[in-house]
Amino acid sequence: MAKKQSGAVLTLVAVDRLSRVPLFRQLEGQLRNAILAGSLPGGTRLPSSRMLAAELEISRPTVVLVLERLAGEGFLEARHGAGTFVARVIP
Repeated sequence: MAKKQSGAVLTLVAVDRLSRVPLFRQLEGQLRNAILAGSLPGGTRLPSSRMLAAELEISRPTVVLVLERLAGEGFLEARHGAGTFVARVIP
């Protein structure tokens, strides 16, 4: 089941290397918009930072930065040993 959810997340985000917008801002904005639009409902488990980085072909520290920023804003919840999930209550 996690595979299906991971795949769903990956279909919602894409980076444009030709854009002047930094990769972390592209990823952050797309994830935030998907959460706000309900495409990523509360409780959805995100792929690991390693998987996201590999699939999007960007560095893992970039992905970790995005996940930490969105968690800091209340959009994501990191559960130790379980993964990163979309917050059930969105700010």
